[in-house]
Amino acid sequence: MTEGNFVDYVKVHLASGNGGKGSMHFHREKYITKGGPDGGDGGRGGHVIVKGNKNLWTLVHYKFKKHFKADHGEHGSKSRSFGADGKDVVLEVPLGTVVKDSETMEVLFEITEHDQEVIALEGGKGGLGNWHFKSSTNQTPRYAQPGIPGQERTVTLELKVLADVGLVGFPNAGKSTLLSVITSAKPKIADYEFTTLKPNLGIVQHRDFQSFVMADIPGIIEGAAEGKGLGHYFLRHIERNATLLFLISADSKDIIKEYHILLDELRRYNPELLDKERFLVISKSDMLDDELKEEISAELKSSLKDISFSFISSVAQQGIQELKDKLWELIKNNKED
Repeated sequence: MTEGNFVDYVKVHLASGNGGKGSMHFHREKYITKGGPDGGDGGRGGHVIVKGNKNLWTLVHYKFKKHFKADHGEHGSKSRSFGADGKDVVLEVPLGTVVKDSETMEVLFEITEHDQEVIALEGGKGGLGNWHFKSSTNQTPRYAQPGIPGQERTVTLELKVLADVGLVGFPNAGKSTLLSVITSAKPKIADYEFTTLKPNLGIVQHRDFQSFVMADIPGIIEGAAEGKGLGHYFLRHIERNATLLFLISADSKDIIKEYHILLDELRRYNPELLDKERFLVISKSDMLDDELKEEISAELKSSLKDISFSFISSVAQQGIQELKDKLWELIKNNKED
């Protein structure tokens, strides 16, 4: 998937169908000139339904088509014939899609399971035919109900990537390189900030044919929680990740300070993110000799007592298998909880 095809935020206008009119009809045959009322009911207007599809990863199919309208219900007819229901419109979305009212930004519902269906807008009910209104005092009711009009609404579809592990770090920390080494994903990689502008997903193959999903999320900068840089457009993707992998480069001037800045940005965006499992990785560690590693380890152990850490080098393939083992352990513990 090319970067331009990753769309995680769209507004669409929805309209459900009108209900069909009930029929005002009286039974007539060759030898029956004054039969009773037999007008049928109108059909229901079509619903607008949002459905989860595990094979979709983006909202790109709503990039250019923004209006969706369900069919109207057909009118009732004679001999108590009911009108056909209007055809529903089904919008398929990736798992992790949040549907909001575009005016109030109220969250209407979330799609998190394959084939999960939620009616976003109900079609109007069909009107009753005149046979419903026959009574002992009114043998020939000359009225039937009109159908109920459908509804209209503009909604925002917002995708939050579903992954087991989310990579968190400053721009150019080596997240894309790690993802390309640890999975079969092929993210854009270059030696400058904000190479990654959209989340990349990859499947990590572990031991005994087990696997988990890792997401490379665009780098955090200070002030991201207030919307600076790419701001909320990528921070929301972290909300869905079970485990957060903090990646800080070995050539950082202050690893501990960078970790606290990253943590603070997550806390300011959503304090609940701090309840997730966390693991710290020092990337590009092939630049360090054993003495420097020991020195950094001692400093991290004394300052960061709430998180374990490891050293890796994606380029030199150092510490990759150990990292997979640790992440699998964290994911398994999280699922058991």
